[in-house]
Amino acid sequence: MKRRDFVKATGATAAAFTIIPRSVLGGRGFISPSDKLNIACIGVGGKGEVNSNNSYNNGSDNIVALCDVDDRMAAGGRKRWPNASYYRDFREMLDKEGSRIDAVTVSTPDHMHAVQALECMKRGKHVYCEKPLTHDIYEARILTQAAEKYKVVTQMGNQGSSGDDTRYVESWIQNGLIGDVHKVHVWTNRPVWPQGIARPKGKHKIPKQVDWELWLGTAPQRPFNPTYLPATWRGWVDFGTGALGDMGCHFMDVPFRALKLGYPTSVYCSVAGAWNGFFDQNLVMDSYPTASIIHIQFPARAGMVPVELVWYDGGILPERPKELLPDEELGELDGGILFEGAKGKMMAGLFGRKATLLPTKLMKDVPLPKPSKPLVENGSEGHQQQWVKACKEGYGAYVSSPFSESGPLAETVLMGNLAVLSYNQQENDAFTGRKELLWDGQNMKITNFEPANQFVRRNYRGDWKLEL
Repeated sequence: MKRRDFVKATGATAAAFTIIPRSVLGGRGFISPSDKLNIACIGVGGKGEVNSNNSYNNGSDNIVALCDVDDRMAAGGRKRWPNASYYRDFREMLDKEGSRIDAVTVSTPDHMHAVQALECMKRGKHVYCEKPLTHDIYEARILTQAAEKYKVVTQMGNQGSSGDDTRYVESWIQNGLIGDVHKVHVWTNRPVWPQGIARPKGKHKIPKQVDWELWLGTAPQRPFNPTYLPATWRGWVDFGTGALGDMGCHFMDVPFRALKLGYPTSVYCSVAGAWNGFFDQNLVMDSYPTASIIHIQFPARAGMVPVELVWYDGGILPERPKELLPDEELGELDGGILFEGAKGKMMAGLFGRKATLLPTKLMKDVPLPKPSKPLVENGSEGHQQQWVKACKEGYGAYVSSPFSESGPLAETVLMGNLAVLSYNQQENDAFTGRKELLWDGQNMKITNFEPANQFVRRNYRGDWKLEL
């Protein structure tokens, strides 16, 4: 029966249906409303704009609700999707719009990720959450458990995990191209925002477009100051996770996958101090230091030797490998990755880009194994669209960075911040800056320096809670 004849013959009956299945009316290229994912976006400006645009994908899916505590940041999204409902409080949005929301993107400051993502998962919504997933280690563990408990599709916003370059590096390492890897150097030029500075002073009027109480959310109470927003919150300990949180989930994701890393066994660091006078350096203040070096130790894994991962930020670089020619660049502008193996070395940039054996002339002579995981044509599928497609297929569909994998990665990244924040803590006249912190990953506990454990799980302000 032709489609138009069918509609005429069943007009009265069809009117009783709100959505007519594609199997009845469809043809090649026809998209029923029931095939579109209804997406809500918490955090609409900045990276939130990117995530909402890529999820929408020129109309392949629906943006049905927007939420932001700063009307100024939401202006662009509200203009683009005038029919989407708008809220400041994500809880009100979920209460009122929950029945028509399938999935949610969370693109807010780090200190709000966990409570927002968890509330969405508890209500059965699929979640895309920006990196570094959470603000502290405990929150990352909870979100990992929540994804399994509530059977929703999850994806962390480290888009390099969906690119081909990460897959090539993973394949080369696991196929033994440079032998057993015992050390990895990872570095970034971040921060490119203020860090290592004192808390700003002075009184400022809260803009009428900003709900400051909702913006603070779980963080300790403090007066409004324009220094903290819109993007400079990254450098403040109460809100962001510094250079490591911003870039660690991009750069460290590559060795984390390639070397099948799990819980580390220890961490120690050194940090740059802010000069306050002779013999008076404020090492860790209200914001993260301007630069740090962090050493994270991992035990032997199945078929792999113990490995040390060294992180450098603030423009500090590792020792230049002797195999690199004088005119060849070490990494990229954003940073880089250097693997040291028993049979050689390998270098890569952000997301595993420009991966090369050292010396680079080996790339012409050595057969390079192909990735075992599916390629995505250099990421053309899109990290957000990969998540959208998986949401339509349901829990268990493939995504590159589900919370089951990105949660443990985030914990490792945040271990570095635990060491940084513990750097000038004291116990029995001993500073942790002169100690190696031993980590019990299963129980989320530093076993040899109790003051450091305060940074495993922070205290929330007011009535905010994180409960499975």
